Amino acid sequence: MAHTSDGVGSHPEAGHDTDAAAPAITRRVPFGIMLVVTGITGWIAAGILILEKLQLLKDPAHVTSCDINPWVSCGRVMETWQSEVFGFPNPFIGLVGFTIIITTGMALLAGARFDRWYWVGLQAGVALGAVFAIWLWSQALFDIYILCLYCMIVWAAMIPLVILTTVRNLVHGVIPAPRALTRVLGEWVGPIIVVAYLAVAASVFFRFLHVFI
Repeated sequence: MAHTSDGVGSHPEAGHDTDAAAPAITRRVPFGIMLVVTGITGWIAAGILILEKLQLLKDPAHVTSCDINPWVSCGRVMETWQSEVFGFPNPFIGLVGFTIIITTGMALLAGARFDRWYWVGLQAGVALGAVFAIWLWSQALFDIYILCLYCMIVWAAMIPLVILTTVRNLVHGVIPAPRALTRVLGEWVGPIIVVAYLAVAASVFFRFLHVFI
């Protein structure tokens, strides 16, 4: 699965560009750092949510650390069915998923190189995680109508994670795409991430406008 260098030229993953010619963030070390940072951020947020959930199970009167007001309350969100979609607390999914992200990032920083099938699997996992996060975002804004602070931290970690992983895999040929498209995405990946953050922030702001003003 993993090898000790990151050359792209003769590797099964090789596509349109060599690692040296690829956008900086899609190269082994910067990309590995991104995985570690986003992975740790999401892992900590998921871990705190699990600890808070355990406290609520022990003491139903427990006030979670992010019960700020009626509209920002992890405790109230944990009472909804959306917090346990698969029959157990959602943060357990994040804890496992972000552990894989951290491990992959650390392996890249150590010089590992993964075969194409691994990157395909990572892409699928990150994409599914993003879809789940988008669904939870929609539920928080339009159904539950309550925000969970630590959930929003997970959203914040998922945005660069899914966008940069996708662009990285496009640039390195894991996902087949025209060279022109990968070049444009590589050049504009920063603004794309900023726009995604602004879109999420705007949706929260306008949905909870009465709270902010």
